[in-house]
Amino acid sequence: MRAGDRSAVDELYDRYSRPAFALARRILADDVLAEDVVQDVFLTVWRDPAAFDVARGSFSSWLLAMVHHKAVDAVRREESHRRRQTRAEDDLALATPTSSRDVEDEAWSRVVSEQVRDALGALPAPQREALTLAYYGGYTQREVAALTSTPLGTVKTRMLAGMRRLREELGGEGVAPGGALGESAPADGTSR
Repeated sequence: MRAGDRSAVDELYDRYSRPAFALARRILADDVLAEDVVQDVFLTVWRDPAAFDVARGSFSSWLLAMVHHKAVDAVRREESHRRRQTRAEDDLALATPTSSRDVEDEAWSRVVSEQVRDALGALPAPQREALTLAYYGGYTQREVAALTSTPLGTVKTRMLAGMRRLREELGGEGVAPGGALGESAPADGTSR
């Protein structure tokens, strides 16, 4: 290798790449990172073959020690990168102001929900039951009729009368946009 013989590097790679990869893989628990470490080690050996000193030990021990050190360095880099990324994400989350519009919308939704609950509570039980099953339970008028053992026409009448009373209770405007109940119930048996 010191003479620049490329076949010498190929021989070393054929002989030591498997144990080098196995060691790197065991430390990193990631095939791609392990391959990068092994490639980096063999590139280092190719660039500076004089770095190996036969007086300090065998070539395999020296090579595997390099693999170990570079793999540990890669683990530290990855961990440091993850910590920085997590810290940056946390900082970004803390720095992002909460939207006052979201708070306003949530507060308005709670006010509307409370008003609708109060208005529903003022309805006669059959109307309240029909509307609750339809709008909060998601049932169609046909399903409400089946669940309550009531004729479909009666369910439609109860829902229409209940919606009219709700409109009156809620100030004649119905519920604000995005509210829980609309102006009228579906007449075709479909759910909202």
